[in-house]
Order: sequence, then structure tokens, then C-alpha cells
Amino acid sequence: MTSVLSTAERSEQDTAGTQVPKQPSKHWTTAFAFAAGLVILIATGTLQISWSDLPAVPGQVWHYLQLMFASPDWSRLPRALFEMWRSISMAWIGAILCVLVSIPLGMLAALGVGPRWLRIPLRMIFAVIRAFPEVIIAIILLTVTGLTPFTGALALAISGVGQQSKWVYETIESLPKGTTEAVRAAGGNVAEVTRWALWPAAAPSLISFALYRFEINIRTSAVLGLIGAGGVGSMLVNYTNYREWPTVGMLLIVVVVVTMLIDAVSGAIRRRIMEGGRARAVATNV
Repeated sequence: MTSVLSTAERSEQDTAGTQVPKQPSKHWTTAFAFAAGLVILIATGTLQISWSDLPAVPGQVWHYLQLMFASPDWSRLPRALFEMWRSISMAWIGAILCVLVSIPLGMLAALGVGPRWLRIPLRMIFAVIRAFPEVIIAIILLTVTGLTPFTGALALAISGVGQQSKWVYETIESLPKGTTEAVRAAGGNVAEVTRWALWPAAAPSLISFALYRFEINIRTSAVLGLIGAGGVGSMLVNYTNYREWPTVGMLLIVVVVVTMLIDAVSGAIRRRIMEGGRARAVATNV
């Protein structure tokens, strides 16, 4: 009985000596929610939205959808396919140029690869590039290269370097350190560490990112055509200005179908790169 009481007393003493942690303050969460709501209200008020016109928007959208897709004009399909091919070529060239520049620069910007005096400026340059949309870059290039698809390809390449390089150095920095330390322990320099440790481990992810960049360029190339860079976007804006809605509907169908096909093929290739022969082996065993 004495042992039981002594154990209970010790348990009460331990409980009394334990301090219950205070609940976290919700003041910062409340202040953040209030600030976000205030920003939304200010933004809504400064947009000068005509709330009385909003009920008519669905009807207008349905009206133009009928004009475009009720009876699309397929007579200009060959020209639309040719312009779509130019947009794809623009996106492909931009993706290749982007990859050729971003992979070495992104590796130099990675922690443990490039020196600090080079790594920090490179990351700042990438951030500045990401701040400019592709359309702004294309407008700047128009004064030098003119209204050509090459302008669009250069704009896609330059804009892609900012994001692609960020993906590269983040991928390098997230790799396991074991292989890198083994190569360095064997006397390898930075170039040898990059060649034999970093590149083999990062190559599948970097190639997957490059294909994903190509998918992004396909969509963006149509937008660049709106400013005269060529491709299906130029054709789309021309027929929109002349209110030829059946042709506009046909062009939109072409853009959507081709983009979905490229996304499907690119996605299958990316899965194959990331998974290797594992998916095929599993399917064969089943």
C-alpha cells in the first residue's frame, strides 16, 4: 500500500512540475486575414467593375460561342495547320536554346558547384528575367529582329532561362550528397564532381523539365503571335479583328487539339524518363 501511495504521490508531483505549453497566438493569423481581405476590397474597388453588366455576361459568352463553334469554317484548315506548325517550331527552337543556356548556368548557380561571387549574381539575373513576361521581352526584341517567328523563339528562350535555371539549381541542391562526397574524397575537382556525380543523378529530372518547358512554349507561342511574332496567334488575331467568327472557332479547335496531343506525347515521354523501364516491366509481368 505504501509503495502504491508513493508511486501516486510521485506521479502527482511530476504532473505538477510539468508546464502546459501556451496556445499559439492567433493575432498574426487574424491580422493577415484582415490585410488580405482589405487588399481584395481595394483591388475590387479600383477596377471600376460595372456590376450591372455582370448578369448579361453569360448570355454574351454563349452568343459568341455559337458564332464560333456552331459551324466552323474548315476551308482555311490547311493554312491553320501550317501556322500551327510555325508556332510549334517557334516553341521548339525556344526550348532548345533555353536548355542549352540554362543547364550550365543553373549548375553554376547551385550551392556547392559555383563560387559565391558567381552564384549570387546569376540568381539575381534569373530573378530579373522571371520578372518580365514573354510578351514584354518580345516587344523589346521587335526593335532588333522585326516581326518574325525568330523574335518569338528568342523571347521564349530568354524568358525560359529564368525559370529553367531556377529548376536546375534547385534540382542539383536537392540531390543526395553521398555520391558527391565520394567523388570529392577520391580527389575529384568541381568539373569531375559535376560530370560523374551531379549530372547522372539530375539528368532525368532536367530532361523532364525541358520537355515541360516545351509544353509551356506551345501555349505561349500562340500568345506571342498576337503581337505579330507569327504563327497561329497572328492568324487568330487577324480573323478576330475582322469578326470572322467561324474561322476563329476553327483556329481555336486546331490550337486546343494540337496542344492536347503534344501534352499527351510529352507527358508520356516524361513519365518514361522518370520511371525508366519499371512501368514496362510491371506491365509485362502482369
